[in-house]
Amino acid sequence: QLEIMRRIVLFFLCILFLGLFFISHVQGQRDTTKLRMKMVQQQLEARDITDPRVLEAMRAIERHLFVPKLQRWFAYEDRPLPIGYGQTISQPYIVAYMTQAAHLKDEDKVLEIGTGSGYQAAVLANIVKEVYSIEIIEALAQRADKTLNSLGYQNIFIKYGDGYQGWEEHAPYDAIIVTAAPDHIPEKLVEQLAIGGRMVIPVGSTSQELYVITKTEDGIEKKSLLPVRFVPMVEDK
Repeated sequence: QLEIMRRIVLFFLCILFLGLFFISHVQGQRDTTKLRMKMVQQQLEARDITDPRVLEAMRAIERHLFVPKLQRWFAYEDRPLPIGYGQTISQPYIVAYMTQAAHLKDEDKVLEIGTGSGYQAAVLANIVKEVYSIEIIEALAQRADKTLNSLGYQNIFIKYGDGYQGWEEHAPYDAIIVTAAPDHIPEKLVEQLAIGGRMVIPVGSTSQELYVITKTEDGIEKKSLLPVRFVPMVEDK
């Protein structure tokens, strides 16, 4: 009798713990969804992000899944966060701003320099046909690839390598987004940009400026957008 009672109690305790875990998981999902909607409304729509495709991508993508677990409660705040190896995930506004500045179209093929967490690549992949992303830190490239695969992305292709060299195999690109700051505009990236293509890139060392570069038949047109602060773009020497 006592053994039967013990098993019954253990059974109901297991049911209770599973129920509490499920409720906690559902509540957590609701909380992050609420935070994400608030992020889009207050940090993006309230400023100058108007492209509906960018806004929809930022609403859809669970940003907290791209940051280390200890940082997840801060994932929807208006600031960059460390992701390890001296790198960061850019603040939501900058991700949205750079994506919007690239003037993307559905059928575009985009090159991203600096995969990092994989979040910017996910935003791009929700808008364009194909995203090719290069990361110079192998561990980050592997982690981002694992995260994106787990989320079902099939139009993102990640390469471990030197972003200064681009990814010539798949050029030309309709747009290039650079998420780290070189001290000059890499010529290889300009070469791999299609005529009429746009490159959004932060340039500078102590002082940085975000530019949009448009490639023309005669060269490039360069437009300054706003002052920014990115991690330096590392070159494999």
